[in-house]
Amino acid sequence: MNAAPADQIRLLDVQALDVRLQQLAHKRKSLPEHAEIESLAKDLTQLRDLLVAAQTEESDCGREQTKSEQDVDLVRQRAARDQQRLDSGAASPRDLENLQREIVSLAKRQGDLEEIVLEVMERRESAQERVAELTERVSAVQAKTDDATARRDAAQGELDAESASVTKERELVAGSVPADLLKLYEKLREQQGGVGAARLYQRKCEGCHIELNITELNDVRAAARDAVVRCENCRRILVRTSESGL
Repeated sequence: MNAAPADQIRLLDVQALDVRLQQLAHKRKSLPEHAEIESLAKDLTQLRDLLVAAQTEESDCGREQTKSEQDVDLVRQRAARDQQRLDSGAASPRDLENLQREIVSLAKRQGDLEEIVLEVMERRESAQERVAELTERVSAVQAKTDDATARRDAAQGELDAESASVTKERELVAGSVPADLLKLYEKLREQQGGVGAARLYQRKCEGCHIELNITELNDVRAAARDAVVRCENCRRILVRTSESGL
């Protein structure tokens, strides 16, 4: 294949712009905020699970406390009715004796139930404190996540803007390169890890960074100025310049 030396040098410009686009894409993918957001998301999920568990416990304790308080109230009402009957004296001596025993029994039962109420209240207060603590921690992690997301979006926006600018410039430069040369370059770029053309600098290919031996140098020297030469080692397009050392 033949191409004017100036066209081959412009191919190096296209290559440089493609490398820049690759760097920008890599930088966008490797932003530290990605790992930070992922880590925060895991923390947030864990904390929210703990918060739901604490809220459920607090709710269960609330229902248990209400039930226990209702039981205490029922016992208290029955004891009051028994005491009223006992105070009225409108019953047989045996019934009055039974009422006295029941009032004593109800008092003990009321005491036991009130202890249960206190125990449930303590558990509920503990659960409420846990809910408050976890709610605060969720808010803090969410704030960090929002901050990291904003920083990531801003960084991506800058990178996207630069990528758009480089892409536009690349289109202009590539448009000035002969189609067959550009096609070969694109094919080699895909095969060679993103580098399809390399400068020959001081007798060394800047694609594979291997110095040409004397035979290869003589072949390059003997090639016509518009001949498209390839590196014998990596097969990339080898672009000759005044710094090639020929």
